[in-house]
Amino acid sequence: MQEDQFDVVITGGGMVGAALACGLARHQFRVAVIDHQLPRPFDPASLPDVRISAIGAASVGLLNELEVWDAVQAMRCTPYRRLETWEWQNAHAVFDAASLGLPELGYMVENSVLQSALWHKMQSQDITLLCPASVTSASYNGQYWQLTLQSGQQLTTRLWVGADGANSKVRQLAGIGVNGWDYSQSCMLISAECENPPSDSTWQQFTPQGPRAFLPLHDNYASLVWYDSPARIRQLSRLPLSQLNQQVASHFPDRLGKVTVLGCGAFPLTRRHATGYVRPGLALVGDAAHTINPLAGQGVNLGYRDVDGLIDVLAEARKAGCDWWQSEVLNRYQRKRYKDNLLMQSGMDLFYLAFSNRSHPLMLARNLALMAAQRGGWLKKKALSYALGL
Repeated sequence: MQEDQFDVVITGGGMVGAALACGLARHQFRVAVIDHQLPRPFDPASLPDVRISAIGAASVGLLNELEVWDAVQAMRCTPYRRLETWEWQNAHAVFDAASLGLPELGYMVENSVLQSALWHKMQSQDITLLCPASVTSASYNGQYWQLTLQSGQQLTTRLWVGADGANSKVRQLAGIGVNGWDYSQSCMLISAECENPPSDSTWQQFTPQGPRAFLPLHDNYASLVWYDSPARIRQLSRLPLSQLNQQVASHFPDRLGKVTVLGCGAFPLTRRHATGYVRPGLALVGDAAHTINPLAGQGVNLGYRDVDGLIDVLAEARKAGCDWWQSEVLNRYQRKRYKDNLLMQSGMDLFYLAFSNRSHPLMLARNLALMAAQRGGWLKKKALSYALGL
């Protein structure tokens, strides 16, 4: 049937897949999005989502281009203008927006808010939303993918995109392998209410057990991030909120002040990198292609760089009259993004390994490095610009 033929079918309607759909629809690609569940509607009276993303300046630029950012701001998001990290009290590295001539470094946005804004935009565009739905089988004939959904519905598409997360079914059905490992830490995300309004600074303290981080949110809310051994995080996850609140008070730095824990969630830290991002008629974006240690909050920002890169490659190829779904074109996207993602993954791994080692000489070296970073001048600005995608 005509309505089941598409230029691009995207499996995964999360923050990355939905952004890709909006961008391709702007270039007149006929797009369908498959997801297993609808996002919940935004409720302004709701407590903050436990899942928070630090959206950098380049990602804000992409969302502005997609005409989504105004909707995010109309719901809720919080700008941050300073980023501070330290281990020893006398070895702080502070990065601020003013050093780059920017009004802010980025925004803290709840994942549910961002997804809600993107779905609202998709619904206003000529995008077919298939939800709840999932792909049960797929075959490729050299020109089209034939996808069969759990309902029995069949779709044909020139390009099938996997934006379905770290355990991507698209990646598995395409036979694309992954390289990676599990880190020796897990992470707990804690939503909290502060006694006083948070400032516009986000900070991270390194401890022998792992980092403790603070992300300012709207009103008096904040998100706390606690890295520790998997066993310790499991133990914390089982505590009643009142006892977790006591643990936070005991283990976070004094500058946190008094907070009330509202909710929490935990996950193991893993690194995964697909052995390739493309096959004929197929591409991977976001966590389906790569996952990264969340120390610097780069996960969704790398996904948005993938989105930007893939849209550019496909739109330019179609404008030039090329078979934009074929490997020759899709490999341009892989060349654009693979090395950049690998570099960011490796940088975060180096950072993680340097600060998780308890060797006294290394402890001295890394704190001296933080002192040097604070006085880094041009190099410090360059590193910050790269992290923000500028």
